[in-house]
Amino acid sequence: MRLILLGAPGAGKGTVGEMLVQKYGVPRISTGDILREEIKKGTPLGKVASEIIARGALVPDEVVVEMIRGKLSEKICANGFLLDGFPRTIEQAIKLDDLLKQRGERLNAVVNIVVSKEIIVRRLSARRICSTCGAIYNIEFADQRPAKEGVCDVCGNTLVQREDDGPETILKRLEVYEKQTAPLIDYYSARGILFEARGENSKEVFDKIVSQFGG
Repeated sequence: MRLILLGAPGAGKGTVGEMLVQKYGVPRISTGDILREEIKKGTPLGKVASEIIARGALVPDEVVVEMIRGKLSEKICANGFLLDGFPRTIEQAIKLDDLLKQRGERLNAVVNIVVSKEIIVRRLSARRICSTCGAIYNIEFADQRPAKEGVCDVCGNTLVQREDDGPETILKRLEVYEKQTAPLIDYYSARGILFEARGENSKEVFDKIVSQFGG
C-alpha cells in the first residue's frame, strides 16, 4: 500500500497515520522527521538542510525529494508507505510522480482528511508542549492530557503553548494551506485516486479509510 495523507494542520494526519501504520504494517514517512534525522546524522543532505534552515529559508524541493528518494530505497518501504507532509505543492507532486515512475511504482490512493475549521482551531489551541523535553499534550482530549495540569509527565517541567497555536495564527496557517496545498486535491482527483475521509475525530476517519481499502 502506497498512500499520501493530505489534510490541513490539525486535521489529525499524524494520529491517523500511526493508526494506519499499526493496521497495515507500512512506515509513515514525514518530511519533518526525515529532515531532523538527516540533520542529526550529519549526512551531506542533512548539512545542506541545516544551513538553509539556519538562514530562515525553506528547504528546496530538490533536497526534500532526495531525502524522500533515500527513504523509499530503505528495506522498510519494500511493501509500501504512508507519506505525511509531502508533497505540499503541485511541483512536489510532479517530482514524486517522476521518482515513483523511476522505481516502477505508483500511488494506490491519496487520502484527504477533512475536518471542520472550528474543530481544527479548538484542537491546536489546546495543544501544549514541554518547554524542556518537547513532549506534546492536548488538553482537549482526556487521553492526551498531562496527569497534572501544566506539568510534563516525562520530566516534570512546565508545559507551554506555542506562539503559532493561537487562534489567529492558526487561521493564517489554514489560509496558507488552502493556497499552497489544497490544489493537490484537484490534481489527484483528476487522476482518479483521491479518497475523502470526513470525521470529527481520528478514529472515525481511520474507520472510513479501512472500510475503503480493507485489510
